[in-house]
Amino acid sequence: SPFLISCRKSKGKPNGKKPAPEEKKLYLEPEYTKSRITDFEFKELVMLPREIDLNEWLASNTTTFFHHINLQYSTISEFCTGESCQTMAVCNTQYYWYDERGKKIKCTAPQYVDFVMSSVQKLVTDEDVFPTKYGKEFPNSFESLVKKICKYLFHVLAHIYSSHFKETLALELHGHLNTLYTHFILFIREFNLVDPKETTIMDDLTEVLCSSSGSSSNGSGNGSSNSAGAQNHVKER
Repeated sequence: SPFLISCRKSKGKPNGKKPAPEEKKLYLEPEYTKSRITDFEFKELVMLPREIDLNEWLASNTTTFFHHINLQYSTISEFCTGESCQTMAVCNTQYYWYDERGKKIKCTAPQYVDFVMSSVQKLVTDEDVFPTKYGKEFPNSFESLVKKICKYLFHVLAHIYSSHFKETLALELHGHLNTLYTHFILFIREFNLVDPKETTIMDDLTEVLCSSSGSSSNGSGNGSSNSAGAQNHVKER
């Protein structure tokens, strides 16, 4: 499966040119960040309930997030085309897919999202990976697979914000997007599923959404002071 190959990073060679100034991030405007479909305390919602197996909890939540993020992307998919999104970009970072041989694939955003969603779909419907029958054991690699899934799902969410927030606003779905993002971020933090370096690119949004959701005690501002400087040059992943 191409999904088993990690995204690799390599910094672009400096070309002596000053980076282009970043556009104002519409999704950070207070009038939009306040929008939610619920005021539920997500910090409590993501915690492992008593007497629930950790892998069962990770499997249930990961599958749910996959379906919700896939649905959220589908609302703007007609605007995410090979012409409008020629690369899978989030702010000044560009992501590449790697096939099963480790070959780097430069693809458009819709192609990248298709790789993500089709790969995750195969995993969550595979009884050997996400068992649903009683007595069936989770594989030893389960946690590492969940971490990969969550990393790629984060890329999709971040792309929606950075490239398609105007369309999301026009559809009046920004409250849904904010709620989904907040829930997802608090979940991956609760179980350390995604390297903080991977999510740094959206730390400004994370700090606003997660602190205003009444969950500032979870360290949502962690690392945010370093995010501004990290985005001043084009990077490859």
